This record gives sequence, structure tokens and C-alpha cells, in this order.
Amino acid sequence: MSADDAYQAVVPLDRLRDETPVVEQVGGRSIAVFAHDDRVYAVDNRCPHMGFPLSEGSVEDGLLTCHWHHARFELACGDTLDPWADDVQTFPVTVRDGTVFVDPDPEPDVTPATHWRNRLADSLQQNLGLVAAKAVVHLDDLGEGFDTPLSTALDFGVTYRSMGWSSGLTTLGAMANLYDDVAHDEKLRAMYVGVTAVADDCAGEPPRFPQYELGNDALSKSRLKSWFRQTCEVRDSDGAQRCLRTAASVLPPADVVEILLAAATDHLYLNASHTLDFVNKAVETLDHVGWDRADDVLASTVDQFTDATRSEERSQWRQPVDVAQLCFDAHRALPDLLAAGEGRTWDRPDDFVETLLQADPDAIVDALRDAIRSGATAEQLTRAVALAATRRVAQFGTSNEFSDWNTVHHTFSYANAAHALAARTDAAAAYRPCFDGAMSVYLDRFLNSPPAPLPEPGESDRDPAAIRDDLLGTFDEQGRVDDAGALVGEHFDAGGAVTELQQTLAEGLLREDAGFHELQHLEAALRQAEFATTPAERRLSLVAAARYLAAHFPTRREREQTFTIARRLFRGEKLHGSEATPDGTV
Repeated sequence: MSADDAYQAVVPLDRLRDETPVVEQVGGRSIAVFAHDDRVYAVDNRCPHMGFPLSEGSVEDGLLTCHWHHARFELACGDTLDPWADDVQTFPVTVRDGTVFVDPDPEPDVTPATHWRNRLADSLQQNLGLVAAKAVVHLDDLGEGFDTPLSTALDFGVTYRSMGWSSGLTTLGAMANLYDDVAHDEKLRAMYVGVTAVADDCAGEPPRFPQYELGNDALSKSRLKSWFRQTCEVRDSDGAQRCLRTAASVLPPADVVEILLAAATDHLYLNASHTLDFVNKAVETLDHVGWDRADDVLASTVDQFTDATRSEERSQWRQPVDVAQLCFDAHRALPDLLAAGEGRTWDRPDDFVETLLQADPDAIVDALRDAIRSGATAEQLTRAVALAATRRVAQFGTSNEFSDWNTVHHTFSYANAAHALAARTDAAAAYRPCFDGAMSVYLDRFLNSPPAPLPEPGESDRDPAAIRDDLLGTFDEQGRVDDAGALVGEHFDAGGAVTELQQTLAEGLLREDAGFHELQHLEAALRQAEFATTPAERRLSLVAAARYLAAHFPTRREREQTFTIARRLFRGEKLHGSEATPDGTV
């Protein structure tokens, strides 16, 4: 086909001058044709922001303005003055024998994939939620729905936040972990939530100026480990960053994890659980994107070590019982304990988790010590502590202050991170969080006084799908904490599929304006449910998660509204008029 053959007749020029603009369907597109300043222009009639007809806008001095949200477009090339709106598609125009012809299918300046990668970057730079949602939806359609959002947001987050890794990147990592466990629509929501969390976290922050690795690439693990711990001890962020970058560049992943874990447990329960959890999420994110990026990613976590609060400096860890000293004594005893347990195999006693939940910290520490002497692995013990922490959440008494949900959540997220990291290394430091986490479980004991009753196993002949619908319904009303837990129990009683229950919990989570802790919590709960060795353990994890989520829902669901707009625009649906209520939100 020749270039001229691509053009289609649209409107007589005289009519266009009298009636401008004129809207016609050309090549399956709705195109608005304008006569302005003795020239003819053609643009896609749908505003790229929210689909309002641009033919109902106005043109002045070469600028086309949409009248819904006042986005402005240069009429000749479609470039916008308002990055939240995106550029509008323009079409080549020619006039022959008094008739306007338009090419409805011009060669694009960039491919759709490149366009939406660029728009994803724009959404991060300017913290534009609707642009992020559009980019995620389109990239999914183009086959890049996981890798591109994750990689782009990760690069942005480690570059454009001077304090480095925090809740935004942790949320991104959690959503990446959740991706394979949820239905298709929730995959899109998860990536949207992760991207916007990073954008929120970086908004208004100065960029990072990273240090460089040391020049000696023959440095040993023991030396780099010693230097990193020393620099963290004296809160030397620059020195710690250079040591960690070097370790990430020259050592295998297991050795790097050992170094991180040692420094993260030299002091107790750093940053009220967040340091260990953030480090674990950084490591898990590297599993998704590749360890060749470890130097930048892990270096961004350094301030979580050097600026961290240390729980041994907090009164509740010292008075009335000095549980901090119990932890430090156990840490120092680890070489002897491990030597005693070498070559032995330990099976967790049926009452071991109950022991961790008792009100005697000495007995708790003794039980952990005895387990190590008997050959218990760090992975086994951190799993047991995670189960005890799960019980604290599952039996949280709603007579407590609402903010105390965060207290039991932090212990649980710490134990989950400790368990994940223990699976990566056989280093002695992997045992330290067993004691720290167990003491945090002990300190949380009054939040189970009295303990909320767990739903007892029984029988139900109800359709599991109906139970799941009822569970979502509990998230529509405040205060239905116990109902949510009971419905999860009933779903197990009815023989419902665990995968479908998990997807329902994720659906309930991702339609809300869920906060950082709620997003953390479900991801960790699903991870712990994977390691359940009995139906009772799996049931406990999901009962706890449902109760925790129900305590925090419903929200305004603004994020869901934005995501829905993006998806409807992708489908070509009409948003303006009687079926929408424009509120000016960008």
C-alpha cells in the first residue's frame, strides 16, 4: 500500500471550517478533526487521561484543552503540558480537492511496550497513581506484567530515597512474593500496590549518593563480616555500605546472607522488627530480579543497621525481667550448644509451641537451649517461634488498644523473616532470632489476656464458595474480627480448597487502601502456611490473617477506584457522563 492509499476521506474542508471540530469513525477509531489557524489537525477523540471526548474541549493558541480535568495538548504533535494526562495520539492529515483525508494508522514513534515502560517511570518520578495503574494494566497485556514493574520500581526505589530501603520497597518485595499465589486481577493489583508504595516512599525525598565497593576483590568473608559488623556497631553508614557492596560483589549469596544476619542480630530486635524484615525482603527481591544487582539493592539497607533502635536499650526489655540479658547470654552460649547438638536430630515436641507461649522467660530460653543441644536447626526453631507469634495474632483480644495489633504483627513479621533467612544459611547467627523473637512473643503475652478463642474444628455442609463470599463481607463492616476468623475455620470444616481461601484473602486485601502492615501480614501468613506440617497449623495461619485484616477494614478503597478506572479505560469503556461522577482527581 502506498502512503497515499493509507489516507481515508473524512470531511469536506468547508464543512470542517464551519463546524469544527468534526468527529468521525476512521479505521475503527474515533477521531476529532479540528480547523485552527488555517491548518487542519486530527487527534484521538478520547482524552488519554480519563477518556473524555476531546471534541468537547476547546482550542486556543495551538493548545487543545480537555474540559474534564483541564489537561492541555499541543495540537500538532499531541504532546501534553500535564504529565499526569499522557500525550494524545495525533494522525497525519492532508487535503485533496477540498476534502480532508486522515491516516488512521500511522507508524508509532515508539512501540507500545516502550511507551508504557516510560509511563511507568513517569508514575514513579511524579507519584502518579492512575498512570501507574494504566502502565501495569497495559504491560500485563504486553506480557511484561511482573518483571517490568518490579525491576523498574526496584531501581527507582534504591536510587531516589536517600535513607534507602524502607516500607515502600518492602511492600514491593511482598507483592512480588504474593504474585504467584493470587488470581489474575489480583496480580495486577499487587504490582500496582507495589509500584505506588515505592513512589509514595520516595516522594519529596532526596536521591541516594551511593558509595563504591573496596578495590581489593580478594577480601575474605571473615574480614568483610568483621568490618561490616564494626561499622554498623559505631553507626558508620558510609563504611558499612562500602563493606557490604564489596561482599555482595565478591561473595556467594549464602555468605552475604550470613554477614547481614550477623549484623542484624548483634543487637536485639532492631527497629522493632523492621531491620530483619526489610533485609529479608531485599534478599527475597533479589531472588526475583537476580543477584547480579545485589550491590545496589543490599547497600540500600545499610541505614536499617546504622540508624536502628536497639531493643536492649528499651525499658520493657530490661524491666521487670531483664530479657535482653537472657538473649545475650544465649547468643554467647551458641557455640557450645551447637557443639553439643552436632550430629543429632531433633523433632519438635507436640507441646513445644505451648512452652514458647508461657509466662516464664527463663523456661522459654531453657527450652530453646535444650532444643539446640538436641540437634534442632535454626530453621526448625524459627518456624516454632513463628507459630507462637501466629498464636498471639490469632488470639489477640479486641479489648486491647487498636494500635496493639501492630505489636503482635511486628513479632510475627520478625519471626517470619528469621525463618526465611535461616533457610538460607547454616551460620550460628541464624539461631539468634529464635531467642529474640521468643522474648518478643513473651512480652506480647498480655495482649492475649484473655486469649480470643480459636474456632474449634467441626463440620459444615455449606458451599465453600458461599463461605468465602461471607468472609469478604466481613471486610465490608468494621469490627467483624471474630466473624472473619470463624469463617476461615468453617471453610476448612467444609473441605474448601486452601488455595481458593488464600486468593479470597488476597482479593479482600488488595481492594482496600491497605496499609504497610496489612500488606506485610498477609504475605507472611501465606508464606508460613506453606510450611505447615498439619492442617491445624495451616488453619491457624489463615485464621490469624483473617482476624488481622478484618480489624483494619473496610477503608475508603480509593486505590481500588483508581485501579478500576485504569482497567475500564484499557477496555475502552466510557467513564464520563451519567455512569461516572468526575471529582477532579488526577
